[in-house]
Amino acid sequence: MRNSRSSNNGPRRGKSKKSNNNRFASGPKKTWEREEVGDGPQRGARPVKKYRGVRNKTAEQLSSASDEVRLNKYLSNAGICSRREADDLIGAGLVSVNNKIVTSMGYKVKPKDVVKYNGTALKTDKMRYVLLNKPKGFLTSMDDPKARKTVFELVGNACNERIYPVGQMERGSTGVLLLTNDADTAKKLTKGVNGAANIYHIVLDKSLSKQQLDTIASGTKLEDGIVKVEEIHFTSDKNPRELGIRINANKPRIVRRLFAHYGFEVEKLDRVSFAGLTKKKLNRGEYRHLDPKEVGFLKTR
Repeated sequence: MRNSRSSNNGPRRGKSKKSNNNRFASGPKKTWEREEVGDGPQRGARPVKKYRGVRNKTAEQLSSASDEVRLNKYLSNAGICSRREADDLIGAGLVSVNNKIVTSMGYKVKPKDVVKYNGTALKTDKMRYVLLNKPKGFLTSMDDPKARKTVFELVGNACNERIYPVGQMERGSTGVLLLTNDADTAKKLTKGVNGAANIYHIVLDKSLSKQQLDTIASGTKLEDGIVKVEEIHFTSDKNPRELGIRINANKPRIVRRLFAHYGFEVEKLDRVSFAGLTKKKLNRGEYRHLDPKEVGFLKTR
């Protein structure tokens, strides 16, 4: 991300915001090519003002220097639940430290403390963040009763910790998939309309008119609520079946259901960006670990 600080006055918020709003001004085809080859977090993923003061720091700099961690964070790091949900477990008296029930939300755990949930000792894992370029035909579930292929066959050697997919991704879809054992960050990235942005390249079964595109852009009411589209454009002047769409909702099959509402079938659904992360330098089926800067970006967005 380009540094938008001036020499004396800190972030120039006005300029950055203008840049973000005109992200697609140069034309749809150029836009989606730029998304495809982007490296790491994209400038336009969120307004710069969202992470003023921390946007140039790494994950290590953002973390606490103390070895002690709050009990709710310890539970989250252990993969039990999110940090907010951990507060409920603590308040219910289900968590003990060194064999003593703890109900204080601000209690801090030392490295040698023994923490138990429902009588079972917990062990925290190192936080892992793995980015996969998912091929078609792989499920994102942990296992499948029909013995179909899952993404865990592709990332099984990525780390010793157990990691989970962030958000929904169908078997027939391809592209960027983030897997992690960080429950708090995963929940933040997928929380309704305020979740992380998804950018897709789509191929429909038939041509879409400009009027239909404008209708979709204005919002669509489905059975589980209104779907708001952040951006939608034709990616080719010659092919009205190919689209680029940016959407924040992370509901199951949301893109396919959106177009099915208007009588279209999505033949190809490729996620080129998620939370500002792209698949640059990753062939289909390949993965990589996020670097500290990317992790810091996810945590402070």
